[in-house]
Amino acid sequence: MMTPFHAPLYKALVDRLQAGPLSFHVPGHKNGTQAAGSPYERFHNIMAIDVTELSDTDDLHHPEGVIREAQQLAAACFGADETLFLTGGSTAGNLAMILAVCAPGETLIVQRNIHKSVLHGLMLAGAYAVFISPVTDSSSGLATIPALEDVEEAIRRNPHAKGVMLSTPNYYGVCSDLTDYARLAHRMGLPLLVDEAHGAHLGLHPALPPSALQAGADAVVQSTHKTLPALTMGAMLHVSGDHISRGALRHALTLIHSSSPSYPIMASLDIARAMVAAEGSALFDKGLITVSRFRRGMRELESVYTLLEESDLTLSGIRLDPFRIVLYDRTGTLSGFQLLELLSERNCWAEMADERYVVLIFGVRSSGQDADKLYEALRDIAGQAGLTEKASDNAADRMDHHEIINVYSHAERIGSPFLISRMLPADEVAEMVPLIDALDRKAAEPVIPYPPGIPLIYAGESISREAISAIRSLAAAGARFQNASDASMGFLKVFKSNAMHSR
Repeated sequence: MMTPFHAPLYKALVDRLQAGPLSFHVPGHKNGTQAAGSPYERFHNIMAIDVTELSDTDDLHHPEGVIREAQQLAAACFGADETLFLTGGSTAGNLAMILAVCAPGETLIVQRNIHKSVLHGLMLAGAYAVFISPVTDSSSGLATIPALEDVEEAIRRNPHAKGVMLSTPNYYGVCSDLTDYARLAHRMGLPLLVDEAHGAHLGLHPALPPSALQAGADAVVQSTHKTLPALTMGAMLHVSGDHISRGALRHALTLIHSSSPSYPIMASLDIARAMVAAEGSALFDKGLITVSRFRRGMRELESVYTLLEESDLTLSGIRLDPFRIVLYDRTGTLSGFQLLELLSERNCWAEMADERYVVLIFGVRSSGQDADKLYEALRDIAGQAGLTEKASDNAADRMDHHEIINVYSHAERIGSPFLISRMLPADEVAEMVPLIDALDRKAAEPVIPYPPGIPLIYAGESISREAISAIRSLAAAGARFQNASDASMGFLKVFKSNAMHSR
């Protein structure tokens, strides 16, 4: 028997709208009345529940009413002691966690392949990072999280560190068990902070890997909008235990969040939670059945496409998010970037691609029709690109699999404390050089392929031969680099002096 659907914040907004209030307050669209009619119909429905802090709508920065109730219900649903709503995505949560833990000059143990928002948090905090390289799964070529013994050694070398920050699952849906990491951090008296942006749904169905909270993490950020039915930028910060100050977290969020947070986004968080609470694990059944249907259908194209399966992963303690399809052209004809583009031409829009893989994310209620359309698009691509003929021509012995570039496997396992400057370098201390001439120079700009938004190089970091090779390969395959001085990546901005950002 399902629990009745109860979303107090959303209900308060609907009740207010049905009462026909006259708005003499912000926002300027006045409950959508200033943009009614054609061509605004769809937008009007959103604006109708877009309000401000009023006596009956509560205040995210000092919740005492429906927002407080909604957050308490979320904490109970996801297994936290306290949950804080975020209207600035997981980015806001990552910034808040770091600002709450680190004062200027203090140190955080950080996974090397982590989202750029974590770097921004370190910059704002004025904190040093001790980067630890991730372990690579040998079969897939994908970077996971650092080895447990490397985290322990990093803490031993930096006894004054204020916490450990990891990220799982990765963009490809590879989920790492954090139980032993939480135990280690707590044994050392440190909080375990987790960027679980892609795992808001984890632990909510027997077929899904457990969540970071279930593993014992202290503060966990989840992008509810990525894998549950919430609006973009809707996220949650879950807190458990007493290893991190709740007051410090709330104070950090007041620095980061807008003083006018979006009520539609907050309401969507309330709705997503209420759906989970009302339906339980049954909420995920339809989507899981659809994904299984798609995987079965793709067996007919297995000579052309390879799908990453959980059984393919070689590292212990890792699992694959079943809602995420990761596939590549096994004939070596199409890179992941090319395959993504061909899918979009057929109106199937994938989440991301790299030089090998395309990543597609099914929803909790994706339909069999969705699966069939994706299958037909892939079959059509195989026919038009001649993949079927290549596969039947015994091409397996000479396939070029577009090997994924993993620069992290060549990085130092445990780095020295590293300070990332918040300020961009002045023109007089930096110069543009051809990429090939950047070897062993120190980068004056980060190199961030997007998606997934995980930097290959940080500003102030020495540029390795492997990094240059990775940049060249990604650029040739069609990757985009965020905010690069040279979008083609033929040139890179470096410091004129090599004495930067070390301690």
